[in-house]
Parts: sequence; C-alpha cells; structure tokens
Amino acid sequence: MTLESRPQEIVKRLSEAYPARIELEFGNPLELAVATILSAQCTDRRVNEVTRRLFKKYRTAKDYAEADPEEFQEEIRSTGFFRNKTRSVLSFAQSLVDQYAGVVPESMDELVRLAGVGRKTANVILGSGFGKNEGIAVDTHVKRVAGRLGLTDESDPIKVERDLMSLIPREEWTGFSLRMIQHGRYRCSARKPECDGCPLEDLCPTAHTHG
Repeated sequence: MTLESRPQEIVKRLSEAYPARIELEFGNPLELAVATILSAQCTDRRVNEVTRRLFKKYRTAKDYAEADPEEFQEEIRSTGFFRNKTRSVLSFAQSLVDQYAGVVPESMDELVRLAGVGRKTANVILGSGFGKNEGIAVDTHVKRVAGRLGLTDESDPIKVERDLMSLIPREEWTGFSLRMIQHGRYRCSARKPECDGCPLEDLCPTAHTHG
C-alpha cells in the first residue's frame, strides 16, 4: 500500500466502524462551546449530566457572563478542575458578549480571539456546531492514535493537526477527528489497546506492541 493510499484506507475503515458523531449533548454552538470547555480531563458522560441542568439555567452568553463564580463552581464541580473551568467559561462568555454581541462566530480567526478558546475547541465548534471543516480537532485520543498509526511523529497538538491535515481530505476532517476519538476511547486505549480484531490492525505499525 502506498504512502498516499494508507491514510485513505484508514479514513474508509474508520467510517465503516464508527458514526461521525460527537458524544457531547448540545442544542446550539454556545452550548457546544461550554460543553467542550467543561470536557477537558472529564468524560463526556459526566459533562452531559452537568450540562442538562446548566443549559436550562444559562441560555445566553450574557447569562454566563453575569453568573456568580462561586455558584457556578458548585454547579460544575463534578467535572473536575472546576475553578479553572469556571474562569474559562465565564471569561469566554464575557469576551463573546464584548466582541460579538454574544453570538458565537463561524470562523477560526474569530473564535481563537475569544478567551478560553484554542484551536482544538474552535475546531470542535466549527465542525460539529457549524458543519465547517476548518481543521482537525486534536485531543489526547487523536494524538495517541495518530502516533500509533504512524500518521505523525509529533507530540505538539498543533503540529499533529498540521500533519493530519496534509494527509486527510478536507471534507473528512471533522468526521475523521470524531471517529479517531471514538476509536481511541473504545478500542485503542492508552494502556491496553485491543489490537485483535481491530479494523486498523493490518494498517498499524505498532499493533500488538503495547500493554
């Protein structure tokens, strides 16, 4: 298999194995942004438990910007790192109100100007919130799996994203990221990847070398 055809085959097999869906629950781009910030070092399931209540109370960016920090901390405590996340969410909301009248923008350049928003969060918002393929969201799962598959030898998420964008067709960027996350979460785990029967087993140069 050629160097060019292997990434294409990886995309094909991932698309056959997993749906291109995000596990965070949201109803609009603002809710997705908040959920994504809360998901750092926390399971999507736990975030969804918290946001089901949170989204009923806070409906606009202004609602978050005017929230009482101590009260908000308690509302998101179970997601972990709740003090930092409170600062991130409320600062994000305030900058959204100040810069864009509370409306989540639809471009990478505008999103990364907001407090608490880096490329990964912006890619999630653009891809799953607006259906735009502006980049590839690189979380711990995507970084780990991409390295194991030999798609990158970089460790910095920005450089990993750059390598993946050069290999994966643009129209596949969002779906590829979502499927890589599921693959890393449910099969290619950090400690004990399940290589036997993996849909990418024969394409993976590090299969059966972990655990």
